[in-house]
Amino acid sequence: MKSTDKFLVGIVAGIILLVVAAFIITLTRPDPAYQAEDTPKGIAHNYLLALQKEDFERAYSYLSPTLDGYPDSAEAFVEQVKDSSWRFRVDVDTTLAVESARITNNRATVDVREARFYESDLFDPGQRTTIFEIELQLDDGEWKIVDADYYFSPCWVDSEGWGCD
Repeated sequence: MKSTDKFLVGIVAGIILLVVAAFIITLTRPDPAYQAEDTPKGIAHNYLLALQKEDFERAYSYLSPTLDGYPDSAEAFVEQVKDSSWRFRVDVDTTLAVESARITNNRATVDVREARFYESDLFDPGQRTTIFEIELQLDDGEWKIVDADYYFSPCWVDSEGWGCD
């Protein structure tokens, strides 16, 4: 066998090993888990994870009942999520990561990094990253969500101003 053939076989074997390693890493990665519910970061993480898992009753439980347009029930919450699916990224491939939290008295702001993936061409990475905020307040010793840039309906804050029913 020529040295160039051995070199080519080595390259192909290396590529196969890399592909196998990538599959193993992907398949053995643990599923995202819920976090403790005693911090704003934990509540934001759990709310977003519940939405991704379509555990809408759990996601609904993280909203503050003091919201102007607070949904009457978990079923009403689900209906509003599905009616505004573009705000909740229901049909989009996304990865979410809670980055940081700032707490001032009984209010907190949590920064979340969202990476959205889409089909792309040769010169486009196929990913768009956005950082958005989730606002929480302390209600009777529990952190509850009162506003957010995404994954939240504006009808819950201002039921009159957004054409909400």
